[in-house]
Amino acid sequence: MNALRPLCAALLLLAAVPAFAAESPATMLVIHGGAGLERNGTSEADEAGMRAAITEALRKGHEQLAAGKPALDAVTAAITVLEDNPLFNAGKGAVFTHDGRNELDASLMDGATRMAGAVAGVHHVRNPILLAREVMQHSPHVMMAGDGAEKFAKERGVELVDPSYFRTERRWQQLQRALKEDAAGQAHAEPEVARHFGTVGALALDAKGSLAAGTSTGGMTDKRYGRIGDSPIIGAGTYANAQCAVSGTGWGEFYIRVSAAHEICARMAYLKETPAQAGAAVINQEIPAMGGDGGAIVLAANGQVGMPFNTEGMARGWIGADGVPHVALYSDESLALPGEGAVAP
Repeated sequence: MNALRPLCAALLLLAAVPAFAAESPATMLVIHGGAGLERNGTSEADEAGMRAAITEALRKGHEQLAAGKPALDAVTAAITVLEDNPLFNAGKGAVFTHDGRNELDASLMDGATRMAGAVAGVHHVRNPILLAREVMQHSPHVMMAGDGAEKFAKERGVELVDPSYFRTERRWQQLQRALKEDAAGQAHAEPEVARHFGTVGALALDAKGSLAAGTSTGGMTDKRYGRIGDSPIIGAGTYANAQCAVSGTGWGEFYIRVSAAHEICARMAYLKETPAQAGAAVINQEIPAMGGDGGAIVLAANGQVGMPFNTEGMARGWIGADGVPHVALYSDESLALPGEGAVAP
């Protein structure tokens, strides 16, 4: 019996070790730059610019994760890069409404706490994703809109710009073509999803195993009457909990009607589907069955990734703990998913 005492003591000591020896989960950052991308009308220079921007956003977000920062920091860092790039329909590259204005929406959600913040219909906020974070962390509310949101932005020191900052000739000409078609009673030449192509989003898994999701958009070309899509609506365009994070891009009316982002996470929770399976069921089956289209990015707490979309292209990418960016634009481009050797979509 005495001979067993040293062994028992050793086993008790080992039992106390896992709390210190357990490995941290591998970090992950996933980004989209919008579904609806089409080769026809997209120049080689624009393609190269989008690839470079997605790569830069991945690296900026990865810097945060590598420094031990929370998933929220990685998401906001990545989305800010894309909001500042006129190639995407968010921030600087926002499309124009029917009245010739730029109206910006964004949302952010922390999966660990399920705290969320969102803004809609703002006209002067350079980086709406940063204002969404302020709403989440420094107000008792989840969503603010219009003038009230901008007053709060001013109080919180969020950068405001003259509306002219958002004007780009490319987006202005898109509106002019749409207005001519409206006046002539013609159907729009651009596919519906292409009219709001470029919505951006990011998901992150940090070293503590926490998830976060964010989405930012300029809305829909030629939209009227204060229309708001899915991007700033928690559960529709953005959602995160302890197991799942989602950011959507596409025809927002349909994403709202099916609560797309939450629906994907619910399928993962209750049907035990993978991000790819749950994402495909909602994005490539449920939404098209109703007449919509688009895409999404999905990230699980175990690092698995899904990138479903049903348009010709969706700018997308991911970066793991090794810091190597993986980027693709079109549906016929193979993009190996982390840890699976699979391709997306």
